[in-house]
Amino acid sequence: MNTTLYLLPTPLCDENILQFTVPYNISVIHLCKYFVVEELKTARRFLKVIDRNINIDELIFSELNEHTSPQESLEIFKTTLQHENVILMSEAGCPGVADPGAALVQMAHKQNIKVVPLIGPSSILMAVMAGGLNGQNFAFNGYLPKEKPGRTQKIKLLEKLSSDQSQWFIETPYRNVQLFDELLATLNGNTKLCIALNITAANEFIKTKTVSDWKKEKPDLNKIPCVFGIGA
Repeated sequence: MNTTLYLLPTPLCDENILQFTVPYNISVIHLCKYFVVEELKTARRFLKVIDRNINIDELIFSELNEHTSPQESLEIFKTTLQHENVILMSEAGCPGVADPGAALVQMAHKQNIKVVPLIGPSSILMAVMAGGLNGQNFAFNGYLPKEKPGRTQKIKLLEKLSSDQSQWFIETPYRNVQLFDELLATLNGNTKLCIALNITAANEFIKTKTVSDWKKEKPDLNKIPCVFGIGA
């Protein structure tokens, strides 16, 4: 069987799900019976919003996330090969970008399976678009080190690199405030810092200011999805 693996971006928040799902993606959803998802509950809820007539019980789901072992990933891929059309979707945003789904995509390439990326929201790219920092040369660094010494050292390194290449990263929402405070304490006052909160939500907030200006007015970013960017 010739399998096609579709990479389906999902909305970044629960507001206006249909608005951020292009019609072609919906047609692809109706082609597929097997879904590899980051979080089962989120995926099922998303599909019911897309089409309330979808019979969820007729679909097959496998969870692929940070807790999935290499052996389990291999079993998921074997199941993928049994279907003509398969959808890979993350909990929010683009599969394979800051997402464990990349493991399945890598297996697909090794076996010459057709991989089709679909159009949809990416908090990282949308932050780069709206941040006003260097969009010709930028890097996404994922999560910074959890321990303070390593994190501080990483921040200083990224600041040095940001003179020629804007540097972007994320944090677990409940640690946003801690990271933001450390950025203000570590970065030079004239370094530009972008804070991109709750992208696509009604209370979306995207602002780039110098570190000195951020010290005068701190945003509320506690437990809110956020993308951080620093640049010259």
